[in-house]
Amino acid sequence: MISRRVPGLAIAASVLFGGTFVAVKAGLDYFPPLLFVALRFDIAALALAVYVLATRSRADLLPRTRGDLLGIGVTGLLAIGLTNALLFVGQQSATSAVAAIVFSLNPILTPVFAALLLSTERLSRRGTVGMVVGLLGVALVVDPDPAMLANGGLGQLVLFAAAVAAALGSVLIRWADSGLSSTVRVAWALPLASALTHGLSVAAGESIAAVAWTAPGLLALGYVGVFAGAVAYIAYFGLLDEVGAIRANLVFYVVPAVSTLGGWALLDETIPPTAVVGFLTIFVGFAVIGSDSVDRRRLRPGYEPDVNHFEIDGEVRAFEAD
Repeated sequence: MISRRVPGLAIAASVLFGGTFVAVKAGLDYFPPLLFVALRFDIAALALAVYVLATRSRADLLPRTRGDLLGIGVTGLLAIGLTNALLFVGQQSATSAVAAIVFSLNPILTPVFAALLLSTERLSRRGTVGMVVGLLGVALVVDPDPAMLANGGLGQLVLFAAAVAAALGSVLIRWADSGLSSTVRVAWALPLASALTHGLSVAAGESIAAVAWTAPGLLALGYVGVFAGAVAYIAYFGLLDEVGAIRANLVFYVVPAVSTLGGWALLDETIPPTAVVGFLTIFVGFAVIGSDSVDRRRLRPGYEPDVNHFEIDGEVRAFEAD
C-alpha cells in the first residue's frame, strides 16, 4: 500500500530538484564549485536544525542504534555530500542539459545496487521496461546535441560518478535500516556533508575571496540551500523511506522535464518539439512501473479476493503453512 503523502513528496522533490541544475550553473559564475556546495549545506543544515528542534521531541532526535549512526553517515557523506560535490564540479564543464541527462542514469543504477544489497527490493520485468521508457523520455525532453555530448569529456565522467554515488547512497540508507525519521536523519547528516565539502574545498585550494557576492549569486545560493536543499531533502528522503530506493529515485526522471518547463516559464526559453513527446513518454514509463502495484485481477468483473494466494511480478503464488 502507498500512503497518501507519497504523491506530495514525489511532486515536491521533483519540482524543487528540477531547478537545481539551472541554479547550480548560474551560481558557478560567482562561487568556486566545492565552496558553493559547502555554503549550500551550511544554509540547509541551519534551516533544518531550526525545523526539527521546533517540531521534534528530544527522544525523537537522538540516534540510538548502530543502524541510526550508519544511516546518518551514509546520508551525509555519500548520498548528500559526495554526490553534490561531484555534481557541482562536473557542471563546470558540462551544460545543464548534459548534466540532467547523465544524472538521470541514477534510477537505472539503483536496481543494480539494490539487487546486491537489498533482499526486499527487486525490479520486475515490467518495471525494467518502464525504466527504459522513462529514460527515453528524459532524452527526448533534454534533446542533447550529439556534438555537445561528445565534447563533455571529464565533466560527464564526474557527473556519472555523482549518479553512482547517489544511487549507492540511497540503497545503503535502506540497508542501514535506521529507526530515525528521515527528516531527523537528514538534519544530523547535513553537518557531515558540510564538513566534508568544506574540507574538499580547502584541499582544492579554493578561497572565500574568490566569491563574487552579487544578487544573482546569492539568489542561486539561497535556492539550492533552502528550497533545493532543506525542503527538497525532507521530501526526497521521506519518499525514500516510504517507497524504497528504486521507486524514490524515479523523481530524477522528472527533474529534467521540470527544468525544461521552468526555463520556458521563467527564462523565456523555447521547448523543442521532441520535449512534448518526451513528457508523454516519461508519463508512460511511470504508468508501466506503477502498474506493478496494481493487482489486475481486481479489475475483472465479479472479482473476489483470494486470501490463500498472492502475486509477485505477474506470478500467482500460494502462502505456505507453518
